Amino acid sequence: MKPFRKHKGSVVPLNRTNIDTDIIIPKEFLKRIERTGFGQFLMHDWRFQEDGEPREDFVLNFNKYQEASILLTGENFGSGSSRENAVWALQDYGFQVIIAPSFADIFRINCSKNGLLLIELEQSLMNDLFEKEEYIDGYTLQVDLQEGIIKDQQGWSIPFTLDSHTRHKFLNGLDDIALTLEAEDNIKEFEKNRPFYMNPTTI
Repeated sequence: MKPFRKHKGSVVPLNRTNIDTDIIIPKEFLKRIERTGFGQFLMHDWRFQEDGEPREDFVLNFNKYQEASILLTGENFGSGSSRENAVWALQDYGFQVIIAPSFADIFRINCSKNGLLLIELEQSLMNDLFEKEEYIDGYTLQVDLQEGIIKDQQGWSIPFTLDSHTRHKFLNGLDDIALTLEAEDNIKEFEKNRPFYMNPTTI
């Protein structure tokens, strides 16, 4: 994982609730063995018609959102199956931050393992963001994880919180293996001093 401290990016609004992982990455695209390349299939059934042509009325196909890296969406985002490919698809497409009122628990865990930042805001604040995006051309947000603040180009700002464990991981770019290695000295000390009956070779 790369450290995440600040990110400034344009915003795309997808104001729908209960977007599940089957929508995010349909099952027919799960056969890839790499983590990359899933972005082209993100929300495939919403983005494309049966003949493969883009749907002109779907927000991700609008020209003005092609460089967006921050997704605004509805509650319970990422529900459904536990497929980690959903996170890979969102990242491969270019998203670095997702802001919503709530997220599915397993999806949240998968995002924390892969460096995709999730921010929860109350619905009233989400409504404000959706409204601002609608009326401000080229709406952008700056997410400052160190300070715990979201700002827009007009000076609007709002604090946000993240649990200390996930915040530590993101600020320092630590995956689960790197987190374990942070305790390497303690692990070695434990191995050195543990009782003989706890040694696997004695079992």
